[in-house]
Amino acid sequence: MTANDRRLLTAAHTGDLDAARAALAEGANVEARDPDGRTALLLAALADRVPVAELLVAAGADPDAQDAREDSPWLVTGVTGSVPMMRALLPAGPDFGLTNRFGGVSLIPAAERGHAGYVRAVLAETDIDVDHVNRLGWTALLEAVILGDGGRAHAEVVRLLLAAGASPRLADAEGVTPLRHAERRGFDVLAALLREAEARTGHESGGPR
Repeated sequence: MTANDRRLLTAAHTGDLDAARAALAEGANVEARDPDGRTALLLAALADRVPVAELLVAAGADPDAQDAREDSPWLVTGVTGSVPMMRALLPAGPDFGLTNRFGGVSLIPAAERGHAGYVRAVLAETDIDVDHVNRLGWTALLEAVILGDGGRAHAEVVRLLLAAGASPRLADAEGVTPLRHAERRGFDVLAALLREAEARTGHESGGPR
């Protein structure tokens, strides 16, 4: 790694747009990686440094470059819930089907954390799979119920997922549906939403895909 590469990585983390621009002008490798395998774009995404990310995307940075933890710039937008960062990466053509170490797409951690704004935006602006199943056998809808707190943010996530066509009958690996999980956890609002969605679909439950 060159000195300019290190300057670029530091600038991406701190959000120093001028330093990042200078490092690139002086020959920094836009795909240089730190000891943990993180590129400048991943560092910018983790720290929500949108202007630096836009600079790096314009310079050809890869939104799908994964580090040692299998995180990528695109995938971490679902963790941070940053809609501006999500939109900054879209021109780079990220792979919406790329999965993290849990086998999930970016929508799943966003649903788990109650990032309703991100869920709304990513469903409206991409063709991400609303019913993607991760290695745990969970969809975004299941994670919103199982790992959420049942509050307002997670209720909005559940509404958004259902409105986007998420199957309320798609059960986990043990055959437990989102509705049953909501009932078990005492999440009355989520249970009501899911019960209504199940009645609306009116078809037999399917297993995980």
